[in-house]
Amino acid sequence: MKKALITGITGQDGSYLAELLLEKGYEVHGIVRRSSSFNTGRIDHIYQDPHTPDTRLFLHYGDLNDGSSLNLLLKKLRPDEIYNLGAQSHVRVSFDVPEYTGEVTGLGAVRLLEAARELDLTDTRIYQASTSEMFGASPPPQNEKTPFYPRSPYGCAKVYAYWISVNYREAYNLHITNGILFNHESPRRGETFVTRKVTRAASRIKLGLQKRLFLGNLDAKRDWGYAKDFVEGMWLMLQQPHGDDFVMATGESHSVRELCEAAFGHVGLDYKEFVEIDPRYYRPTEVDYLLGDPSKAERQLGWKPRTSFKELIRLMMEADMELADRERRAGAGPAVSRHG
Repeated sequence: MKKALITGITGQDGSYLAELLLEKGYEVHGIVRRSSSFNTGRIDHIYQDPHTPDTRLFLHYGDLNDGSSLNLLLKKLRPDEIYNLGAQSHVRVSFDVPEYTGEVTGLGAVRLLEAARELDLTDTRIYQASTSEMFGASPPPQNEKTPFYPRSPYGCAKVYAYWISVNYREAYNLHITNGILFNHESPRRGETFVTRKVTRAASRIKLGLQKRLFLGNLDAKRDWGYAKDFVEGMWLMLQQPHGDDFVMATGESHSVRELCEAAFGHVGLDYKEFVEIDPRYYRPTEVDYLLGDPSKAERQLGWKPRTSFKELIRLMMEADMELADRERRAGAGPAVSRHG
């Protein structure tokens, strides 16, 4: 039985990846940060599933800010695969907490890699979650050879994590792969991210629970895919004989305006009647246009996205309509939603 360790297991990608690995017969270990409240909502159904043996999913307290906890955990587990998905991953928030973002997102990666190096985990395969935000202002389409030009503290921290991963791969002969993933969404996406913010608002407005949605730049364009498709790509990357770097994307780009049009249109509403621009939610430096070229992943991994933009929005809207309906039955009042 293969053993995998996931940082960020309680996040969107971590939860889908844990499901995938359990389906493939892995023993899955996840790192969670200690807090005063439980934040395991995305994986509770796996933990509580009577058809999933309890002995195959384990959670451990640890933190990417704490090298000693990582070292002790790797020494104890010696996993076959490590997926480093943990990060402060909200781009707008990274402008407010740049130092913390650098500590967790950038230096957190080197703490994990250094623990693997110290323990001589040469047979362990490591996945580093990189991001299209590293490309920033570089013109599209963006692929593995496109120069990085990050436009946020988050993007800068991820560039550091990318290059330190390449360095450890080449210096210490570790099996490390950078997955440069473009935006990927799902009904499990955090509610502060723009896709989920829009689908939540459209659902709540349709049911009379919310009146307006405030957004920033509607003209920003992103390559949006489905997170469940993308975690399969993560796994495929670590099945390769050598570490490498892969862009994973859909090859299509849509604006935030198109996102609003699709989400509100799904419930028969015109977004123009409910969405307002608030300059406070513009970023200090904007990434205008991201469009990925996934041809290397398609060629070498045999990976292709299966879920279209239209289907993704449908999945998210149906899930959020159910959520909004439960809110309405519980007696939630009208609200205004803002997005930064």
